[in-house]
Amino acid sequence: MYKDREEAGVILARELFKYKDSNAIVVGIPRGGVPVAYELAKALHLPLEIILTKKLGYPGNKEYAIGAVGLKDLYLTTQSHIPEEYIQEEIKDLRDRLQEMDKKFNGNRNPLSLKGKTVLLIDDGIATGITLHGTIQVLKHQKPARIILAVPVAPQDSLDQLASSVDEIICPLIPKSLYAVGQFYYNFYQVSDDEVLELLQEAEKAGFQNKS
Repeated sequence: MYKDREEAGVILARELFKYKDSNAIVVGIPRGGVPVAYELAKALHLPLEIILTKKLGYPGNKEYAIGAVGLKDLYLTTQSHIPEEYIQEEIKDLRDRLQEMDKKFNGNRNPLSLKGKTVLLIDDGIATGITLHGTIQVLKHQKPARIILAVPVAPQDSLDQLASSVDEIICPLIPKSLYAVGQFYYNFYQVSDDEVLELLQEAEKAGFQNKS
């Protein structure tokens, strides 16, 4: 059990100590992954970035992922029977929402380039990993040198399914059963947009984002 996301980030940092002061970039997944990523970036003296993606859902069942949409990049599973019109409409709607998030979180700041970098991809935990798989595929379009997935808690079967998509996985807590990520936090509050923005600003002020 973790006290909160902040403690989880400190514990993850111990597992990733070899990346301290390296050319790696910590990339948090909003919203819940950002407090974890912030603590990690602070402990390892690394720049902090976020990745904005949305799940592309199946017609009539939006919880079933058939892909993931980024601000510029896209990942789709093989779904040849789904009308192209539906897919294009969903992409437009999701990108509109992502642009709103980008404006709120990044403002006029140019996101850090991930090309050729080691990316430490951080979330607060994994349940099924389906949505995260899509995020990883979108991330690959930015051509990072390596992707290290680091999460505080996840079931083994989800980690196994994601293993081939990344270069390394770090997960200190692997329970035999997981119904919800929040089970493994004493304080699993809902992270707000304002908190994400505040943490990104604090990281920038502290100099975490000075590296190119």
